[in-house]
Amino acid sequence: MVKDKVLKNSLIAALSIVLIIQIALILIKIDKPTVSLSKTQDVNLREEKKIKIGFSLGTLKEERWIKDRDILMTKARESGAEIIIQNANNDDQDQLKQVRYLINQDIDVLLLVPNDYSKAAAAVDMAKERGIPVISYDRLVLNSNVDLYISFDNVKVGELMARGILNKIKSGNVLIINGAQNDNNTRMIKEGYDKILKPFVESGKINIVAEEWAPNWLKEYAFNIVDKELQKRTKLNAVIAGNDSLAEGAIEALSEHRLIGKVHVVGQDADLWACQRIVEGTQVTTIYKPIDKLADAAIELAIKLVKKEPVNIEKRIFDGKYYVPYYVLEPIAVDKSNIDITIIKDGFHLKDEVYRK
Repeated sequence: MVKDKVLKNSLIAALSIVLIIQIALILIKIDKPTVSLSKTQDVNLREEKKIKIGFSLGTLKEERWIKDRDILMTKARESGAEIIIQNANNDDQDQLKQVRYLINQDIDVLLLVPNDYSKAAAAVDMAKERGIPVISYDRLVLNSNVDLYISFDNVKVGELMARGILNKIKSGNVLIINGAQNDNNTRMIKEGYDKILKPFVESGKINIVAEEWAPNWLKEYAFNIVDKELQKRTKLNAVIAGNDSLAEGAIEALSEHRLIGKVHVVGQDADLWACQRIVEGTQVTTIYKPIDKLADAAIELAIKLVKKEPVNIEKRIFDGKYYVPYYVLEPIAVDKSNIDITIIKDGFHLKDEVYRK
């Protein structure tokens, strides 16, 4: 009996050891693929990591830039990218700090709307030192060798503005209120309208009564300039305003002097209020720039730069030191005759909003 009991216990112990070994082997087999799968998942996660875009705006004071921000956010999300937005509120030092912040957020690419075309070169340098490609968005940063400049044809914008005036007058006094001097677009726009107006000025048909530059594109400055000229009893036939916000300031001053609709005013950006003024007859022309096309291209090209894919842009623009790739879009002159088939048809503004129905 004792011998049988010992034998039985030995058998149970042996079976227990075998069972423990088998369980251990099973656990090892389960563990190995788990470790391997975890590594694979890590690789996939790295590969599927969202591209992170930094967007630094010089300002959000104009309606136009709010549209850019909102459309870019939507386009980035549709493309599976993340976008972090900073607004410098026309402060050069704040823009540099904000770009540094974006870089510290491990962005993969920087979209930069410079507040100052020269001072923003320091922001480009910061990004490039970290190997981050930079797209100069709508406004060109000078002497910085950005990876890409994307904008509308600003020289043509100026040409279209001048033609908008000449469609209304063949002679007379014209007041010019440019945008900010630290915005390179302003210079390009001036180049455009100067080219169109030059023969009329040289022949004496057009007289430029004054040409001013509005700091930070402030509409209050435009109001004061127009008001000052009218206080001096200057006869004005037309005003070329650098954008629709400046046009608004000019028209408010004309209204104070009961000249609204009698002096022809042009602007650019197709702000909602400008479109309302056009259908009401108090502003002649705005230059429409389809921002959705600009934003679409900016996100697509930003992703290509991050992935080191070719962008295939042959056109170049000189930034004062370098020739940089230039992706250029066409602006469209809009007046009362074509506002329905351009701005409203594209959904840039709703018909009920423009016509205030």
